[in-house]
Amino acid sequence: MNKVSIKNTDLQVAPLNFGGNVFGWTLDEQASFAILDQFVAAGCNFVDTADTYSWWVNGVGGQSETIIGKWMKARNNRKEMVIATKVGSETKEHGFDISRKHILKSVDESLQRLGTDYIDLYYTHFDDKITPMEEVMATYDELIKAGKLRYIAASNLSPERLQESFDVAEANNFAKYVALQPHYNLVERSTFENDYAPLVAQYDLSVFPYWSLAAGFLTGKYRTEADFAKSPRGAGAAKYLNEKGISVLKALDQVAAKHNTQVATVALAWLLAHPLITAPIVSATNEAQLKTLLDAPALQLEQADIELLNEVSK
Repeated sequence: MNKVSIKNTDLQVAPLNFGGNVFGWTLDEQASFAILDQFVAAGCNFVDTADTYSWWVNGVGGQSETIIGKWMKARNNRKEMVIATKVGSETKEHGFDISRKHILKSVDESLQRLGTDYIDLYYTHFDDKITPMEEVMATYDELIKAGKLRYIAASNLSPERLQESFDVAEANNFAKYVALQPHYNLVERSTFENDYAPLVAQYDLSVFPYWSLAAGFLTGKYRTEADFAKSPRGAGAAKYLNEKGISVLKALDQVAAKHNTQVATVALAWLLAHPLITAPIVSATNEAQLKTLLDAPALQLEQADIELLNEVSK
């Protein structure tokens, strides 16, 4: 699979980013190893996790990083992988926190679980909204200089705090965020396009959308109320079963039939056709699901397809 550059870095990644929130949740260790092996065999190298995945299972988190660390050790492939993890989310033990003290502690714990001495891309996962941005960016800059982090990125920051991070970094000659992880897909467009796309363009950020298939809704498997019981994640897709969501699914059905492919493949190809999008975050729990996702970078949508999907999803 052809690689793309993460802007303002020397990192090269395949244009799909595997979302590791399923490791230790809907996939046990053995199944996680199997899906990671299949992902890498397809030419992919970019895995996304967080220090708190999957805290909703045990209240604490850490399972996902631990599984990824064990897998990299077993496969001896750390140098071939680009690993992203995060700091700042809440658990049952603590609230949102991006203080210097919490970041320093969390980085070391993530490194230990991942079995590595550096993290390729380290995200502010959530903003605690109280830590001064100077403290946050100074801490990241220190960790980059120490070699523990290669690059930093942002997710779930308000546009104002994101802008402030760049102002602080430029004023103090600190490292800057190189990427944004926003909530963006065919049924969640307005916040990214209106509030974040201008900042992405201004600061030349790579973009890795999460929930790129809208909690599974854009796979087409949830079309009636009864369908939401099919999966542990089904409840998250229920809010999209409305007039707009049904119109989007119909358009996806039409384009998928035209290209003899799957609905989810088309939804991801629509993201990849966007000039600002670098690599959507995708998750799969079996080989058939994974193939549907891996087909997306090769699917070249026609302009008419993109215009149809833009129209029904606007």
